[in-house]
Amino acid sequence: MNEFVESRVRLTWPDRLRSEYDVVILGGGGHGLATAYYLATRHGIRDVAVIERGYIGSGNSGRNTTVIRANYGVPEAIRFYQRSLELFQGLEEETGRWIMHKEKGLLWIAHTEMGLRAERARAALNQAYGAETVFIGPDEIKEICPQIDLAGGGRYPVMGASYHPRGATARHDRVVWALAEGAMQNGVEVHQNTTVTGLKLSGDRVTEVKTERGDISAGLVMMALGGQVTMVASMAGLRLPIRSHPLQAFVTNHYQPGLDAIVASTELLFYASQTARGEILIGAEIDRQPSYSYRSSYGFLSSCAGRALALLPFLADLRVLRQWAGICDMTPDYSPVMGPTGREGLLVTTGWGTWGFKAIPAGGEAMAQLIATGEVPELIAPFGLDRFARDLPLSDRGSAGTQ
Repeated sequence: MNEFVESRVRLTWPDRLRSEYDVVILGGGGHGLATAYYLATRHGIRDVAVIERGYIGSGNSGRNTTVIRANYGVPEAIRFYQRSLELFQGLEEETGRWIMHKEKGLLWIAHTEMGLRAERARAALNQAYGAETVFIGPDEIKEICPQIDLAGGGRYPVMGASYHPRGATARHDRVVWALAEGAMQNGVEVHQNTTVTGLKLSGDRVTEVKTERGDISAGLVMMALGGQVTMVASMAGLRLPIRSHPLQAFVTNHYQPGLDAIVASTELLFYASQTARGEILIGAEIDRQPSYSYRSSYGFLSSCAGRALALLPFLADLRVLRQWAGICDMTPDYSPVMGPTGREGLLVTTGWGTWGFKAIPAGGEAMAQLIATGEVPELIAPFGLDRFARDLPLSDRGSAGTQ
């Protein structure tokens, strides 16, 4: 508990799906709900329907590993994620809900000379564009995280790291509920268990969303879908530069001493943090084979656990409690896509890969501004879909953390 008084979340579900809305948002995860929330609270646009085929947060918003950071590798991404980090810092006060946001600091560890150069460069670039990141040596790493084996099990020596002190975590379900509650209290309708079956075009404009519960006329449609965005986009005759890959993670039982920092290694391809319940949460790289499968595998578990043990040997005394998978929509340049699609009346926010949770507030804020004003905000202009046709990719694979 913190200074907020815990009470039952007040989610109000509509009795029926109306046949017409000003804005229809496809996807009831963090990005869809954040856009609806900011549309209602910042711009007074309340004739909005959020369409979710399952329950809110049942997709990637409920399957991620909740790390919040801004230590990216290109200026456009640094500015965007720094804005999101700042919005997360004030989200509890704004919504009146305890999302269990906690600053922990993020250690981005290097094991080779090439890794050292990369992390020194990351720290310098972050500082130049407004994200607090510094380069530190092994002694400082040990002081921040005493559990780390600086010898790396004899194979992966810890030579240095970039340290991002504002790195944080928050509860994914509480973020979803807070945004949904705020949107609903301002007139937004959220429809669960409603599957989209088609999009109707009039000329080159999307005018209608077809669902299993009936058809909806829409002034504007936004796709905020994880895993299924290419399938829905194809209903409007669009082919998106997206490949979908499973991403697995697992948690252990309670660890009493406490792992205070978030630990990540791009060379070992894993990251670890401790949840509010004391579990150690561990994730790694995407599965290489594209798939829509939510199945987890022993191969991932054994490989990831082995790499994590090299840096955090205390994990050998813990037990695995749960393992799961989500679906990551990956673009060729490992950066998201936000904005117009080339079809009138149809917007998209996609390509969130392994970095979607941390972008929820800034992505929702910017997409709401685009819907309300008709102008693409400067913050997300570089992430437009047309960047691929213009040969202006935002290549940032090194910032994915597990690629």
